[in-house]
Order: sequence, then structure tokens, then C-alpha cells
Amino acid sequence: MPNKLFIAFWNVENLFDVESADRSEKLLKLIGKDIAGWDETLLGSKLSQLSLVIRSMNSGAGPDILGVCEIENKNVLTKLTKKIASDGGRTYKIAHADTSDNRAIDVAFLYDPAIASTSPEQMYQHWVVKRYATRELFQVNFDIDGQKVVMIGNHWPSRTAGQYESEPYRMTAGETLSYWMERIQQELGDDVAIIVLGDFNDEPFNRSLIEYALSVNDSRRVINGRNPYLLNLMWPILASGAGSHLYNGQWNMLDQIMVSRGIVNGKSGWKQHGDAKIEAVAIMSHPKKIGPRRFGIKPTERDTAGFSDHYPVSVMLKR
Repeated sequence: MPNKLFIAFWNVENLFDVESADRSEKLLKLIGKDIAGWDETLLGSKLSQLSLVIRSMNSGAGPDILGVCEIENKNVLTKLTKKIASDGGRTYKIAHADTSDNRAIDVAFLYDPAIASTSPEQMYQHWVVKRYATRELFQVNFDIDGQKVVMIGNHWPSRTAGQYESEPYRMTAGETLSYWMERIQQELGDDVAIIVLGDFNDEPFNRSLIEYALSVNDSRRVINGRNPYLLNLMWPILASGAGSHLYNGQWNMLDQIMVSRGIVNGKSGWKQHGDAKIEAVAIMSHPKKIGPRRFGIKPTERDTAGFSDHYPVSVMLKR
């Protein structure tokens, strides 16, 4: 029975299968130029770099449960888990559901089966739709020693069209998340352990998170509020001036972890242990400029010494 649970999330940036993999004509039109020449050697290099970072977390033991996004399919996840295991890391199982995202990028979880278990009936998914599906929420109910621990992985609609132009879609995602929180607590009890994590493409102070997802910086409100508030664990990091993603020389805290009432008050059997952290900064930072070193996907951008354009984030829970 584990006394601690190390949970992390990482946007691994465009983990695509090889160029020759089976894809729809529509998808090939969209990403064909980006993955030109993306072969087993390049994918192998990317997987090695990801494995290095994942194994470094949790004092070198790797996460117990890791949420990931920007994964093309289950096949690349399987290759990643095999790479982690062959490099001396844990043997992870995969919780994954295909999305209808326009670029075919999914949200998934890697979990240690010695610690947690789940099944397809315990997985739920929702696509945020504008004219077409774009990004998703993915819920997995894990069983840890007979206790339910609910994880909701998020990859909210991007800011590509402009931060404010695209904001309504993230508000929709936030509203959907809050509805899910309400339903989960109705089904599994007010004090069930729920961990919400992901790349939200908004910051903790943006309206999608505060007004729609009901994500706050006040534990009393989470414990006593009538609504299903979430405690956003990234506020102390935000206050320090750090971030998980760099854009135009500015740090953004787009990657976040939030917890439910049952974790804040400890009645779920789990409580936060120490602060949430940004992971692998020493490993991933670019030696010549500020921010994480990208691996890149487009032929003109590839850097096999890189990793991703996002740092991972983590939190430890304790019984």
C-alpha cells in the first residue's frame, strides 16, 4: 500500500508516429509537411529524450501516474512505455482514448500497475467543439488500494487564433470541467479524490479557469463552498515568476494541477504533500537561451538534443 502518490503532467510536444504510419487522407493533408522525413530514427531520438525526463522525476523513481498530451496515437505511447522500461524505468500501462482533434493529438495517462488499476469502463472523454472537435477532457477513475482516485487530463483549445479570439472555447472547456466535477461528486461523494491536470492554454488567473472551471487560490473556499471548487496548486509558482512554457520571452503557467475538496481537507484519504513543482528544468533548459529546449517536429526545426516546448509539472500526495 503506497503512502505517497507522485503525479505529474507533461505536454510532450508533437509526439507523432512515423511518416509512413497509417493515416487518413484528411490528416495527411494537414500534417504531411510537418512530418516529412519523420522516421524511426528521429522518433527513437525523441522517445529517448522523453524517457530521460520521465525517469528523472520523483527523485529518479519516475511518476506513479503521468498525464501526457500531444500524443498522436496509442502506438507511439506503447513505444514510449517500452523505451522507459528498456532504459531501466518502470513498466507503465496506458490509459488512452482516441480524439477527433483536427491534428489527431490525444490526452493519455501512463500508470504503474503495481500502484493503480483501471479499465475501459472507467474512462470518459469529451471533445470541445467549435466547427470541428478541438482538444479534449479525458477522465480516468483509478483504483488505488480499493479507493477511487479520479484523474481528469486536459488539453484545452489553443491560443493560435489569438488569446481573446479563442478564449470562448476555453471557457466552454472550463464549464464542462465544472459540470464533470459536480457529477463525479454526486456519483462518488463530495470528498472523493479528484486531480485535474493538463495544458489549459490559459493561466490560473484567466476567466476560463476562475469563473468557469471554479479554480481558486483559497483552500477555505474549496472546503466550505457549495460549488465544486478546485484548489489550483500553481499560484505559488506563478508568484515566484516562473512558468511551464515560454512565449515571446514571457513565462506562462499553462500547465497546471488542481485538486478537489477531498484532497484539500484530507477526507479522501489523500492530502497534498509539499508544493507543486516544475520538473526537469536543469535537464531540459536550453544552454544558450531561456526556456525549455524543443525537439521540434517540422523538418526546419528539429533538434535531437531537445525535448519539448513545455516543462512537466508535478505534485506529491500523501495518505
